[in-house]
Amino acid sequence: MMTDMFTMGVPLVEKVGRSLAVYFFLLVAFRFAGKRLLAQLNPFDLVLILILSNAVQNAIIGPDDSVAGGLVGATVLLLVNAAMVRLLYNYPKLEVLVEGCETKLMDQGRVLDAALRRELMTKVELVTAAHKQGVDSLAEVQSAAIEPGGAIWFERGTPSPDELRHRELIERLDRLERQLAR
Repeated sequence: MMTDMFTMGVPLVEKVGRSLAVYFFLLVAFRFAGKRLLAQLNPFDLVLILILSNAVQNAIIGPDDSVAGGLVGATVLLLVNAAMVRLLYNYPKLEVLVEGCETKLMDQGRVLDAALRRELMTKVELVTAAHKQGVDSLAEVQSAAIEPGGAIWFERGTPSPDELRHRELIERLDRLERQLAR
């Protein structure tokens, strides 16, 4: 009984090949799915990822449901991912090819509707991302972009109310200090 748990149902080479095929397929699929999928998971995206993981599980394990087979598949995925990270780190041009480059979503305070459409992102999602980063309104934003990994950054054109209060407080303290010095 215990030996069945560790006896693989498919040859090692097939297990490695299956794992590599699924890894590279998903790498390409996510590249073409767009950065938005990585940026903000909505309920549809979450369901897709859960179903996708279940669908490719069978492609990786095949007719093998042994512990050893699962460990081999997981090990191959971890090793190939570590190798890809190192490869992309050492070759930045390859990284741009694999991951893409940032997409500007706002420029000079204006929302770039064409860029939002290309990233399949709504203005509401952009506003939500801004709120998560402490930006009250898109009117405060000078520029914004979505990075290849899905992170969205915002550059304020005007100081936030907190920054203005902080500056005012520092100026008052400086004035008090000068008055005390006199």
